Amino acid sequence: MNILILGSGGREHTFAYKIAQSSKCERLFVAPGNAGTAAIATNVAIGVTDFEAIKKLVLDEQITMVVVGPEDPLVQGVYDFFQNDKELSEIAVIGPSKRGALLEGSKERAKEFMAMHSIPTAAYESFKAESLEAGKAFLEKLNAPYVLKADGLAAGKGVVILNDLDEAKAELTDMLTNKKFGAASETVVIEEFLDGIELSVFVLTDGKNYITLPTAKDYKRIGEGDKGLNTGGMGAISPVPFADDAFMEKIENRIIKPTVDGLKAEDIDYKGFIFIGLIKVGDEPKVIEYNVRMGDPETEVVLPRIKNDLVEVFEKVAAQKLDEITLDLDTRAATTVMLVSGGYPEAYEKGKVITGTEDVEDALVFHAGTTLKDGEVVTAGGRVMAVTSLDADFRAALKNSYKNIEKIKFDKMNYRTDIGFDL
Repeated sequence: MNILILGSGGREHTFAYKIAQSSKCERLFVAPGNAGTAAIATNVAIGVTDFEAIKKLVLDEQITMVVVGPEDPLVQGVYDFFQNDKELSEIAVIGPSKRGALLEGSKERAKEFMAMHSIPTAAYESFKAESLEAGKAFLEKLNAPYVLKADGLAAGKGVVILNDLDEAKAELTDMLTNKKFGAASETVVIEEFLDGIELSVFVLTDGKNYITLPTAKDYKRIGEGDKGLNTGGMGAISPVPFADDAFMEKIENRIIKPTVDGLKAEDIDYKGFIFIGLIKVGDEPKVIEYNVRMGDPETEVVLPRIKNDLVEVFEKVAAQKLDEITLDLDTRAATTVMLVSGGYPEAYEKGKVITGTEDVEDALVFHAGTTLKDGEVVTAGGRVMAVTSLDADFRAALKNSYKNIEKIKFDKMNYRTDIGFDL
């Protein structure tokens, strides 16, 4: 079959890497893709939310499966677009409906869903510009640190955690009245701070059945020791060492099952991934947030550990027969380290020539912010590429990732040397 992946990051390159291995995949397209996907698939210069152009491509190239990488097209309703078009309705779309995507598209909706289905999470309230003073009063009732979340999509930068009450009030004002995050912060969710260690759990569901994928932990801050500004992710590890069988059983019974059952109870079309951002408080799991797609850079450590034919798995999702799949996992640990542009996550330069990737041994290089220019691979984003290794444990895997990173060069290249420091 011919398959299309929507997206251009490390997540999409990792999907392309796995899907290209399948005997069921004849031709693979990535829109818009990057320099890494160009080597194993056909890149098409189409934006992920240009649904009419996507339709034309799908019909012209006889594509029968679309795998949606990022959240934007899901929140904007790409699944519904296909379902409601008689020329496209038979095509398998791996990703939830617009209603399902609201779990990520609206922090307020996610909180309401958790409350409705008794899923453990932090206490919260939501505020708009007209209830700014009530929001400030709510902050006064909480203990520091203060967590403020823009309700809508803000490219991973819509969450602010502050220790000072006056700063938190000023930030709330900035988000609500000065539209710091644009339309995303027309509503702001304020919630209690949960103190613990974070992890990510990934679930693939066909709307009736589900399978739980390997756990992962990513590192969001730019600086060593998890200091500095938030990024899209600087590295990840899978599995998470502290997520033992007893803890995972709590997650399954209290969080995963109620989530999938809640989607069913609300009659929500959901054929895709649920990324559950969790925190372990004492010995208890609580949900920080939902995402409605795979994470990045977690995909770069989760998918390489899955031995199954990914296309076959996705076919079962489309047919609502996921209960026929048994996951075959690589028991080794996987680690990935993200190489980023100098200055990221603030201002950075693009177009830096990248060398040395051909010298990488016993590791996988997944492109994120790259493109081809005059026959050379150059930087085209803040997060440039991820170097993934598998080994007996995460320390050995990390050692190999770092050894291979020394071979890769581009001007002002930056990366964290302490991924896994807290494990």
